[in-house]
Amino acid sequence: MADPGGGAEDLPTRDGPDGQPGPSDRGGAGARRVEGDWWAAAPDVQADLAQEPPAPGSRSGPGSTQPNPTPHPSEPPGRGQDRERADQNPAPAPQAPRTATRVDIPTLPPAPVGFVGSGPPTYDAEPTALPPADPDELDDLVADTVLDGARYGACTLRAVSVRGDSARFRGEPRRDSLLTARFGTGEQALILVAMATGARATPGAHRAAAEACHLIGRAIGRSHARLAQDISAARRGDLKSGLHRLTDRSLGKLRASAVEQGIDPEEYAATLRCLLLPADPDCRIRVFFGVGTGGLFRLRDGEWHDIEPRLTDVTGEPVVGFGSLPTETPEGDRLTMDLGIPTPSSPYEPAPEPPREPFLFRASVARPGDTLLMCTGGLADPLRGEPDLCEYLTGRWSGPPPGLATFLADSQVRVKGYADDRTAAAVWEA
Repeated sequence: MADPGGGAEDLPTRDGPDGQPGPSDRGGAGARRVEGDWWAAAPDVQADLAQEPPAPGSRSGPGSTQPNPTPHPSEPPGRGQDRERADQNPAPAPQAPRTATRVDIPTLPPAPVGFVGSGPPTYDAEPTALPPADPDELDDLVADTVLDGARYGACTLRAVSVRGDSARFRGEPRRDSLLTARFGTGEQALILVAMATGARATPGAHRAAAEACHLIGRAIGRSHARLAQDISAARRGDLKSGLHRLTDRSLGKLRASAVEQGIDPEEYAATLRCLLLPADPDCRIRVFFGVGTGGLFRLRDGEWHDIEPRLTDVTGEPVVGFGSLPTETPEGDRLTMDLGIPTPSSPYEPAPEPPREPFLFRASVARPGDTLLMCTGGLADPLRGEPDLCEYLTGRWSGPPPGLATFLADSQVRVKGYADDRTAAAVWEA
């Protein structure tokens, strides 16, 4: 639309960094706003600036001025004096074209990839076969992938459980199970993340893992008020003994369930790993406990740390010099050797139970910027065995917490030689 005063139309420049149109340009084509624009450092803009110097009468910015035109004979009184004063301060000579400024762009995380390591895995990247289904037992079906997340207090939670490449190819159900639950309300709430893995090569592995998660979930839920108080007060001893008791009780019910179903308890077993997160924003204590293999890692200052609790309990048979009798008396007499002949068990005593795996416990204080990762063996093994995966996840998870879809893509980056189910829960500290 033409200017009512007879001037040319305003031509808008390119949009600024906030998406709003930049200042309008009047006059020559070489007058462009450069400094501070996000597009100023582009090569084509630099070439345009070098080829198109600003016209003498163009307006190069909001603070630039132009010579006033000759007063019109019919100009109202007072305007001529203003123009005479403006003529006494002529506009400065046009300056040389301003060069593009360099814009500092923040470091971005590495682009997502499908696999890391020496080469692509043998299996397909996507699910191939579905597990067989029983029309009368449809509740027994397990989804290929489970994804969840939340934000409470000072932490953001992302959790995922994905069927492994081997199970996807063979049409087997996911042996890993994941449970995320919140008990209580407000700042007294307690968030539980539980994950379990059923025994390998057993038909009911997925059912055992799911039952183990539900058993520990019920036990924690009924005691969540006391647990939340112990965490806030940093009562480490009470927490360890209480959680040990709840874990043994839950796994004992799992063995009793196997007996009721007529299944060998060794076949209807599962590893169990749990994480307790208080919703109180002033409490930075994170509690891990469980039984069985897996991984507990912490990403701090761009470096992964394996903080899996070390076993301190004495296991196995006594050895010479530690828990066993000496081979001879102080007088030099040799002791009678144990020929290893088994002693028949008494019919009045129950058969000895197989040795149980030791209880794992760790309570740590998180720092702002930390990322805590709890996972099953399907992700812990490649993290310990493939440095490229550690480096990749360091770049992806060192910044703010990702969205659910991004976390899913990152957690299932494949590594050749590792095809088990992957279950992981990561906590980003604000």
